[in-house]
Amino acid sequence: MIDLSVLPVYLTAVLALLLIPGPDMLLVASSSLSYGKKVGIFASLGSATSGLILTLLAAMGVSALIAISPIALQVLRLLGGAYLLKMGWDCIRTQPSDAPTVKQNSSLAKTLYKRAIIGNLLNPKTLIFFVLFLPQFVSTQVTATSGEQMLVLGLVLNVLGLLFNLLLVAMVGSLGRPLLKNEKFRTNQHKFMGLVFFILAIWMLASQVTAV
Repeated sequence: MIDLSVLPVYLTAVLALLLIPGPDMLLVASSSLSYGKKVGIFASLGSATSGLILTLLAAMGVSALIAISPIALQVLRLLGGAYLLKMGWDCIRTQPSDAPTVKQNSSLAKTLYKRAIIGNLLNPKTLIFFVLFLPQFVSTQVTATSGEQMLVLGLVLNVLGLLFNLLLVAMVGSLGRPLLKNEKFRTNQHKFMGLVFFILAIWMLASQVTAV
């Protein structure tokens, strides 16, 4: 369904992208370190889910229409930044007495899953990435339509991204296991995640400002 001659170049580009630290890597690594492997896995699945949604939008051309609208991008930028700031504030204001136990950390998995999805979908930079990156590897030498090729390319990207994030979870989660048993760390783990969300919000908004 895709031109196999471009596959080596595409895989090389995807590998390079995965190795560059970005918001996804930061969220997955920090949630694994703060709350354990299970939460990190769900954050990884949330990132993969949003990637699949954006792949479908790109394949259908919907995201291309949104990307060319300055107003739509501005709205996404503000919503995305505001959402991340709210998540950060909610974590920062959590009282030490509310610090979760290791068992209670399991209930955070679904929350981080949803946050990873919404955070990515509200990030216009991610949207533009799918619109601009995938078409570079669409070939006219195969019978498949550009939409079908973009769908396959996006699936490959998301599968490799998920595998990479799961590997990251395995490594960082092992390092974080002793921390989860540390009472002092557990009382501050929400504040650590709050700082991460603030950094993500600033990262998102600043990158869009410099791109204007």
